Amino acid sequence: MMTTLPVILPVFIVIAFGWVARWRGFLSDDHVDGLMRFAQGFAIPCLLFRGISTLDLGAQFHPPLLISFYAGALAGFALGLTAARLLFRRNWEDAVAIGFCCLFSNSLLLGLPITERAYGADALEANLAIISIHAPSLYAIGITAMELARARGESLLRLPAKVARAMFSNALVVGILLGLAVNLSGITLPAILTDALDLIVRAALPAALFGLGGILFRYRPEGDMRAILFVSAVALIVHPAITYALGRGFGLEPTPLRSAVVTAAMAPGVNAYLFANMYGAARRVAASSVLVATGLSVITISGWLLLLP
Repeated sequence: MMTTLPVILPVFIVIAFGWVARWRGFLSDDHVDGLMRFAQGFAIPCLLFRGISTLDLGAQFHPPLLISFYAGALAGFALGLTAARLLFRRNWEDAVAIGFCCLFSNSLLLGLPITERAYGADALEANLAIISIHAPSLYAIGITAMELARARGESLLRLPAKVARAMFSNALVVGILLGLAVNLSGITLPAILTDALDLIVRAALPAALFGLGGILFRYRPEGDMRAILFVSAVALIVHPAITYALGRGFGLEPTPLRSAVVTAAMAPGVNAYLFANMYGAARRVAASSVLVATGLSVITISGWLLLLP
């Protein structure tokens, strides 16, 4: 583990700096919210746009990579939903929100920087291939499941419009779709524009990690500890284990296998809490799961890095 800690600890130290800054009052909640709006609403969409607009789609979008990762994610969603409903006796809305926590790993704020530190910037192409459909596909699953849970006999004719409206109001999805449009169209962007975008991109992950620390300060792992630990176990162990087994079974090369497993091994992201908060369902479980799983991931990620080739 000592060989992997220098790889992952700097990422968590930046998060800790944000936590301490909020704890000591150097930043207010409004400051943290503003920083996260910049990071998640502007800088990270620019990062996704730049990465996907130049991604070799033919080389990276191969089924074994995507199936390995997303089969694990969907299995996590099914486990979380079932356990919340049958084991923890939660209502259907809470069950969907808890399932979403098991579904949505922090592929951006943790997956990208940890993969880059462990394996270099050239290893990120497979990460970007996964991320390019991560938010659109998983939000579509979560929103559809939640709207079905809330419908209870109402007409489902308006469901596609609700899902589409929620998807296209997400800045991450917009950045991904614009990047795909530029990639597929073959448009060459002016160097002045790409240089400006690259300046913003360099600020994206540090700002987001620092802001994440401030966000995590608000959360307390109060109550519902069984559900919180269950979500953490599914996110940190079950999802990457399924991805690893399928990736090895498909014969994935070491580089995409590492990207898939490391991305799968990330704790639930803040988006898991935002989803729960949007619907007012299982908010305490979602918020606390982000905090607890992020702390535990220092240990579990080290284990996965040691296991990977």
